[in-house]
Amino acid sequence: MTDRKDAVTRALVDAAAGDQDAAAHLWDLTYEELRRIAQRYLYRERDDHTLSATALVHEAYLRLVDQTRIEFKDRAHFFAVASKVCRRILVDYARRRSAEKRGGERVKVTLDDASAVIDSQSDEVVALNEALDRLTALNERLGKVVEMRYFGGLSEEETAEVLGVTTRTVRRDWVKAKGFLYDALYGGSPPPDTNP
Repeated sequence: MTDRKDAVTRALVDAAAGDQDAAAHLWDLTYEELRRIAQRYLYRERDDHTLSATALVHEAYLRLVDQTRIEFKDRAHFFAVASKVCRRILVDYARRRSAEKRGGERVKVTLDDASAVIDSQSDEVVALNEALDRLTALNERLGKVVEMRYFGGLSEEETAEVLGVTTRTVRRDWVKAKGFLYDALYGGSPPPDTNP
């Protein structure tokens, strides 16, 4: 696994330097992990959700390679940003769906040959996004921990590496963040031992 992590980091550095072959190699190295992140997001959607993990990955990757202002430090940083991009894509669709519900007409949006219509859970997606934005405004690191752990599926160690803190700090932040989000969404403390 360390060799794979090193290969991703090398491909990121080379791609940032303009090496087109490295950019293509980066896609090969990261596709399965990006797909896992997308599936984790879509897992929370209804079963017949029409946005596929593949379509979400392709849209996220297009946005990631268009990030000219970001210099990815390493593999963990790349996947942390990827999880944020996936979240933003789904929130954008959820907002569109909410607007369509208010308008009374259902419109299909095409994304990489896949039809995407956000279901009735779109309000919940938007509410979670807003709660996470409030948390991030209060404590940026707590928001990043949620992005990386819950949505990105990064381990405590990977999250700690990206944030430059200890795994113990990530663990404490994770507990605080879950409490804040549960209170924001449901109005109370989370039940004990809740996991992502």
